[in-house]
This record gives sequence, C-alpha cells and structure tokens, in this order.
Amino acid sequence: MIQVNNVSLKFGKRTLFEDVNLKFTNGNCYGLIGANGSGKSTFLKLLNKELDTTTGEIIIGKDERISILKQDHYEYDDKRVLDVVIMGNEKLYSIMEEKDKMYSQTEFSEEDGMKLANLEAEFMELDGWNAEPDAAILLNNLGIGEEYHSMIMKELPVKLRVKVLLAQALFGNPDILLLDEPTNSLDLDAIRWLEEFLINFHNTVIIVSHDRHFLNKVCTHIVDIDYSKMKLYIGNYDFWYESSELLQRQMRESNKKKEEKIKELQAFIARFSANASKSKQATSRKKMLEKIELDEIVPSSRKYPFIDFKIEKPAGKEILKVENLTKIVDGKKILDKVSFTVLKGDKICFLAGDDMVKTTLFNILMGKEKYDKGTIEWGKTIVPGYLPQDNNEYFDSDKNIMEWIGQFYDIKDETVLRGFLGRMLFSGEDVFKKVNVLSGGEKARCMLSKIMLENPNFLILDEPTNHLDLESITSLNKGLCRFTGEILFTSRDYELNHTVANRVIDIQQDGTIIDRQIPYEEYLEKKEK
Repeated sequence: MIQVNNVSLKFGKRTLFEDVNLKFTNGNCYGLIGANGSGKSTFLKLLNKELDTTTGEIIIGKDERISILKQDHYEYDDKRVLDVVIMGNEKLYSIMEEKDKMYSQTEFSEEDGMKLANLEAEFMELDGWNAEPDAAILLNNLGIGEEYHSMIMKELPVKLRVKVLLAQALFGNPDILLLDEPTNSLDLDAIRWLEEFLINFHNTVIIVSHDRHFLNKVCTHIVDIDYSKMKLYIGNYDFWYESSELLQRQMRESNKKKEEKIKELQAFIARFSANASKSKQATSRKKMLEKIELDEIVPSSRKYPFIDFKIEKPAGKEILKVENLTKIVDGKKILDKVSFTVLKGDKICFLAGDDMVKTTLFNILMGKEKYDKGTIEWGKTIVPGYLPQDNNEYFDSDKNIMEWIGQFYDIKDETVLRGFLGRMLFSGEDVFKKVNVLSGGEKARCMLSKIMLENPNFLILDEPTNHLDLESITSLNKGLCRFTGEILFTSRDYELNHTVANRVIDIQQDGTIIDRQIPYEEYLEKKEK
C-alpha cells in the first residue's frame, strides 16, 4: 500500500505536481498517463524514494518491498545474468553474497558460526534455495534461453539486457512493482506473457506505458496527470478515455444551457427592472442569476498532432509483386523464396521473431539493401512513403526544422509551412530548433511530416509508434485507418495492428512465410490454437 498525502514537487519556479492525494492498494494495477513531460517517470522516482518531495509525504506500508524496472543495463556489465535477476531482491542477494564470503573463509570462530546460522535462517525464510530456478523461469518466459543464463551481461545483445532488467523487477514477488515502459523492446509473445503475469499479480503495480492495449489488459485504475494535478479513475485506459470525454461533453452542454438561461434572465431584468409592477419579479431573477455558476472547463495539456496521409495520384491495378525473394545474412537465410502480391486495399501487418528480418525486407523493397535472388515488381503508378525504424541518417544535419522540411519540398509560403508544422505540434520558436538535437518523439513527428508532404499512395512503416506518446499514437492510428492506399507495416502496438491490418504475413525462423488474408486478432487466435 502507498499513501500519497498533499505531495508537491517543484524544480525552481516550475511546479511538476501540486497537492497530490492518492492511495495505491494491493490487488490493483494503476496505469500512469499524461502528456510527455508531465512527470510520469519522475513520479515513479518519488515513490521509490529516489527524489524527495517539496511538500507532503509518501507513506509505504511497513516492511513492504518496492521493485522498480531500471533503465541502465550497463550498470551490470560484469554480472552474471542470473545474478542480475536475483539482485531484484536486494536483501536476498546480499545474504547470498555474505554466505559465499563466509564459506570461502579457511577458519571459523564461534561468532562466525552463529552469524552464518542466522544468515541461513534468513536465506530459508526468503526462499533462497529456489532463487536461481525462479530467476531462470522468468528469463525463459521472457524469451531468454538457458544458454544465456550464465553469461556476463555485457556479452548479451542490448534487447536481451532490457529483458533481464524486467525479470529483475518481477523477481521475488515484490509488494510494490513500479514499471516504466515495460513493453519496450519486448516481442509480442513476451508482451502477452507479461500481461498474464500482471493480471495474476496480487500486490500493487504502477505502470507507465504508451501501449494502449497493454494498459487496457492489465490496469484496474488509471491515474491521469494533467496540469500538475493527478486524478484517479476506476477502470482501464479505454474507460478513462470515454469517461473523461463524456465528462467534458457534459460540462460543455451544461454550460451551454446555463448561458442560455443567463441570457434569458438578463433580458427579463433589462426589460422590466424599471417597471414597478414587475420589480419583484426582476429582483427574483437577479437572485437566480447570481446563483448560476458556469462549470470551469480546464483545457487539457495533451496535444494531438493532425496526422493525415492524402493521396495525390491514386494507384492503378498493379501494386507490388514479390517472387522468390531470398536474402542471406552471415550465412543464414532470413528470407527464403518469399513470394506475395499486394492487392488493392491491402493493409498488411508483418510479423517475425527477429526485428532485423522485417527491417531487412522493408529496406530491400525500398532499394536500400540488396537481395540475393528473386524479383520485385512495383506498379508504375505507385508512390511509396517510407518510415524506417532507424531515422538517424536523416537528422545528421545542422538545419532547423523549417530548413529541414524545406529541403524536401519547395514550399515558398512560410505561413503555409508554419501552419503545417503547427498541426504537427511544432509551433512558435520550435520550428527553429536544430534537427540534430531533437528528441526521439520530435524526430518521429518530423518523419511523419515528411511522408505526409510526399502525398504517397503506398506506405511502408517500420515500427511507426516508436518514440511517440499516447496522443501521437492515437492520431497516427486514426490516420492509418483513414488512409485509402495500401500499407505494409510492422508494430508492437496491438491496438494499431488490430484496427489497421486486414492481412498478416508472418516470417518464420527458416525464412519462409505464412500469409493469411484475415485481421490481426483473428490470426493470433488461430496461431494460438
């Protein structure tokens, strides 16, 4: 249990939180949402005592253990993978270290014997004999095979190190679990396993995530951060979205009726206040007027970019035909005689166990990588727009955002360009920011802006939700649903896959494919069966 009482946090003149009063209880999972920069990750640090509050207090239940998903995997470079997971329970790991140190001694005093006996008792109480098997089970469930368990962390690929840190956070049944973007770098199978783990977790969980489906699956409550205030909603993300929209709509409708009533009363008072026979009625209406209070509708700090892909020239009948495409990387066939034809109206979600496979295929289709065998035939009318997963090469420049966009398109009217960038949340002086210092989210919005100005009739999108906040993901999702051209895409965002895709191509480990013209969710159900 966590009790937050009148908590405020200030950095200089900036107030991040003010007068926060919340209670987090066992058996519930709380999704922490808010615009970028609203302080979601900072609030988790407050709960974990990494930061001190400016005012107020945070009370944690006595002897309750907090576990937090750490972000710096380099911290454990020289540690064994299994040990890193067990370190999630600091008390248990310190006992294990102390025991090993004492057993390595050549001589024992009576005092040493008593100390070791106490350590063994604590070790038993913390279920220490099952520590390594439990850690191994967590790693296996997250897709880290036994061949990696005894390796040193720095020997692992970066994406596996991130999974090890997640296993560390989950280890040992913590009383309070704090997870900041836990689905980052997880494959779909690992995400689904984590969903089930959290659904069956009986203690307190607080999560920051941009994955809408994940929040809907695991959350029992939503905590919304907006303009330094926090409000608790019972229900998942969709319930929060619908109820907050409904509340705003009701308040606007209520204010509209009140304003109409105010005008009616004011008209009567103005007309009859000087009339002796009507003076009592006018006075009565003045009192009624004084009692009417409009609801204060505070605008949200959330900002939604306007993402809309307009087609300049519709595609003809022939779209894209791929036959017997083969690609060998480091002696392994990652694409083996892959054949598929993109038809009118296709929005194809690509799946693969290895991200590199999907990225390689998309780069080949866009002419950025060579292939070993096969043919690729584009329809003559196709104008593709491409969003790569790694966009760094586009931003190796000293240009500002206006200049950067200007190099791709001959838009001489600065007002038009500023208006377009404003809709993508680059307003005022933002347009003069250098592109080589932009955040990941800002670069992603720049790339989407570039594609929109190209007016493509065909889209290839490699993890398009990477670095985007919930608001931008929602806008992108709607834009792709509206798009009337064809799409090839890959994404870990379940909601995007579910609402956009009408066909699934699953690239297998041997480089072959399974091609099904069915929606994403239906494909997963059939695959599971």
